[in-house]
Amino acid sequence: MTKTPDGRTIPPLQAGERAMLESWLEYHRDTLVLKCTGVDDAQTRLASAEPSQLTLLGLVRHMADVERKWFQHVLAGRDVPLPYGEEKSYGFALDPDRGMDEALATWRAETDASRASAAGVTLDDTGQLPEQEAVMIGSRDVSLRWILLHMIEEYARHNGHADLIRERIDGATGV
Repeated sequence: MTKTPDGRTIPPLQAGERAMLESWLEYHRDTLVLKCTGVDDAQTRLASAEPSQLTLLGLVRHMADVERKWFQHVLAGRDVPLPYGEEKSYGFALDPDRGMDEALATWRAETDASRASAAGVTLDDTGQLPEQEAVMIGSRDVSLRWILLHMIEEYARHNGHADLIRERIDGATGV
């Protein structure tokens, strides 16, 4: 597999649907980590721009919650609390005693659990959305294919945020 200069694996240009989806998700997961590399704790807490409270640390915490929601709650049907859900802020609220090292460790555990939840599940297999979300969407059933596409979209959107935050911190830009 071809690598970017920063070490991320470039998704294949030709592959089966599942391999393509999973490789793009991994690429975007790696991109989030890249955006958080080489900054200190204070910098990970620097908000993007007033009045936003969006930070690199908050993005990593949020994505840990998102990973658990979609792969463990929805796909696997597990009733486990979100890592940062008790704050009712989707992981974005920060705690002065909890920094990036802890957030990345939690996020890595969640991505490992996500991979395990998806292993052996076909793209057409479904999980169940919570009732309140199903009403909005029109169905409780959601396929692994939809979840993977949604996760790619979620990471891509937040990686754009992370890119702007990182540029504000130290001028670093890139893909």
